[in-house]
Amino acid sequence: MFRSFVLATAAAAVLAAAPVRAQDADARLKAYFEAEWERGLVESPEGASYNGDNRFNDRWTDRSLTAIAQREAADRDALARLKAIGRDALSADSRLDYDTYAWTLERNIERQKFREYLQPVSHQGGVQTADGISEVLPFANARDYRDWLARMNAVPAMVEQTTALMREGVARKSMPPRVLMQRVPAQIAAQIVDDPTRSPYYRPFLRFPDSVSADERAQLQAQARQAVSERIVPAYRQFAHYFKHDYLPHARAGIAAAELPDGRAYYDFLARYYTTTGLSADEIHEIGLKEVARIRAKMEQVKSEVGFKGTLAEFFAFLRSDPRFFHKTPESLLTAYRALSKRIDPELVKVFHTLPRQPYGVRPIPDNIAPDTTTAYYQPGAVDGTRAGYYYVNLYKPEVRPTWEMMALSLHEAVPGHHFQFARGLELPERPMFRRTAYFVAYGEGWGLYAEQLGYDMGLYDDPYDRFGQLTYEMWRAVRLVVDTGMHAKGWSRERAIAYFKDNAAKTDQDIVNEIDRYIGTPGQALAYKIGQLKISALRAKAQAALGERFDLRAFNDEVLATGSVPLEALEARIDGWIEAERGKRR
Repeated sequence: MFRSFVLATAAAAVLAAAPVRAQDADARLKAYFEAEWERGLVESPEGASYNGDNRFNDRWTDRSLTAIAQREAADRDALARLKAIGRDALSADSRLDYDTYAWTLERNIERQKFREYLQPVSHQGGVQTADGISEVLPFANARDYRDWLARMNAVPAMVEQTTALMREGVARKSMPPRVLMQRVPAQIAAQIVDDPTRSPYYRPFLRFPDSVSADERAQLQAQARQAVSERIVPAYRQFAHYFKHDYLPHARAGIAAAELPDGRAYYDFLARYYTTTGLSADEIHEIGLKEVARIRAKMEQVKSEVGFKGTLAEFFAFLRSDPRFFHKTPESLLTAYRALSKRIDPELVKVFHTLPRQPYGVRPIPDNIAPDTTTAYYQPGAVDGTRAGYYYVNLYKPEVRPTWEMMALSLHEAVPGHHFQFARGLELPERPMFRRTAYFVAYGEGWGLYAEQLGYDMGLYDDPYDRFGQLTYEMWRAVRLVVDTGMHAKGWSRERAIAYFKDNAAKTDQDIVNEIDRYIGTPGQALAYKIGQLKISALRAKAQAALGERFDLRAFNDEVLATGSVPLEALEARIDGWIEAERGKRR
């Protein structure tokens, strides 16, 4: 009796102490994450700007080899400090935070050996398009303009550091494909202007808020013109010469990541990293082939529904060329995108209980990058709510931007796709900032592709051509699985990849070439979309089977977003727990 009493008392003491230990461990982890978040902002001033933290708006990231080595060492140290905290003592929510950050650090450290920084310029961006960050800066007072002037005056140092990395890349034979680099000279040329007021860096000085006096405006504009003429243009002129005469001739003729030093291991890593799975290139290739066949059969059904009598290839040609499917001017295309977004908004309540508080807008992609970039993209809002999210749409050559793709595209990039994903992430209660702003491609792009399909649940695909657009976009992501692995692991040529894409999707030639070049330039990234969507769709099917008539689609969608951006394995564990909890509620 006494012994039982003692044991019971001891057990009670342990149970009472457990929450205290969890609170202590959680507090240590919270402090660790706050310090790590601050480290990230200091190391990447551009990242701070995109997150709405304006303390470092007067500087660029230090791209010297010394600084890069210091950042890599800091990641290794951060992992050691994280493991010293002790996962078992944490609460359930903190364990998810811990696991997510550990996953990221471990892979950041693993990829250090591939020295990706030796290829700092791509056809989609780099030092030649650094001015683009001005799109997210506040420019609310004179200090904001002075900060931008400081960045403008630091452009030559940034160009010099970038050139040094490129020289090291040439020496180590870590070079991007020539077919992509041939696009870059025109981007550099856009920075070399005779009239400083036509410089992309000068754009912010074309308009001022009322808080900036007339005298300050004149002074700031004069300083900006001087910075463009005396520092920015000479720096880019020198960079253009180096790029054309010393760098481009060394670019590799091939396109496969496998051709790089330790290239096959690099591509295998990227496939695992982006999909957050253990799938091999061969497995992903086979998944892609099966999805292409499945979606192609559905395309045939829609073709028959609209009464088209030719082959699927002829239907693709019709969709790519018939004037009825295209706007005549960039202005009318932008108006149509904005109207479509407003058509989607009121239908969101059909598939969500919880809508994010942060608003979003629709903007054109800047002219200087539009010819070489994708059809659209999303820019998240500031973490403090001072800047809305923005859906950027490509207005370059409206004659190649078909209307039948606009619904699926808007559902993916704006609502309920990326805007919901990022805005809801910012509203995660009590989670560290890295979790609220996290972006795992398989989760984020998987959600975006899943969001395209929510258009059916919202009743938005009443037009069969819009439905064909959705299938085209889904096919686009399935084709990626085939062509990305084909080019980087199976010896496919660029021409074969373009032909395969064109044979299976109705996207225009302009889009197809840009997409294939994107997959060449960013190996493995495009694999994550379809793999992520397949996982989310499989989890939805699992929940429907388990809950039957009690399944609530709005609650399921809310739970996926409430989990935040995590590796797919963590998402599955979270949804499995939600299913069990929902079962328990109804017993």
